[in-house]
Amino acid sequence: MSEPVVLLEGLARSFEQGGVRIDVLKGVDLAIAPGEIVALLGPSGSGKSTLLQAVGLLEGGFAGRIAIAGTEASRLDAAGRTTMRRNHLGFVYQFHHLLPDFTALENVLLPQLVSGIARAAGEQRARELLTALGLEHRLDHRPSQLSGGEQQRVAVARALANRPQLVLADEPTGNLDEHTADRVLAQFLDLVRGTGSAALVATHNERLAARMDRVVRLHDGVLI
Repeated sequence: MSEPVVLLEGLARSFEQGGVRIDVLKGVDLAIAPGEIVALLGPSGSGKSTLLQAVGLLEGGFAGRIAIAGTEASRLDAAGRTTMRRNHLGFVYQFHHLLPDFTALENVLLPQLVSGIARAAGEQRARELLTALGLEHRLDHRPSQLSGGEQQRVAVARALANRPQLVLADEPTGNLDEHTADRVLAQFLDLVRGTGSAALVATHNERLAARMDRVVRLHDGVLI
């Protein structure tokens, strides 16, 4: 059996608020296989975003084990976590967070340049991804010139630009109307499957979750 892309064992996270301890994650266990797309279901406030932040190595304070691509994340320093995010992870958020002064093509190109990809190869990769998402005629448009669905598709292309082993998506269609959400999610799933990446997609939408390979539910701080 292939080694999991991500392995969580006993992952826990607590916060202090007004002198009261709040246990958000209470021992989460999860393994995601290469190429597997997993839906993370739970209502708002259930800790889905906290779990994604843990897997994405975006903040500390977690107890338990996080292994990504066979590397123990707890042993990494800040530079090591940055390298891990750049080389192995892709991120899609509810809001696109595109750079407003750059075109769609440039938004997908930039993370590749940061990773040391040659500009010509990076531009070709950006064009291929954006074309696969139906944006071949919008390459030179800035975010303000794109619709909400188009902006989110650029964000999907950006997340996949460096060929990550794992894509983390936090309510990636939550800011879109139902029709646009369906279309963007379908393109997202097709593209992720086509690249062979795994994905963990947080959502509260049962209908969208049913289109993924497996569904796990976050309830009272644990996965069921």
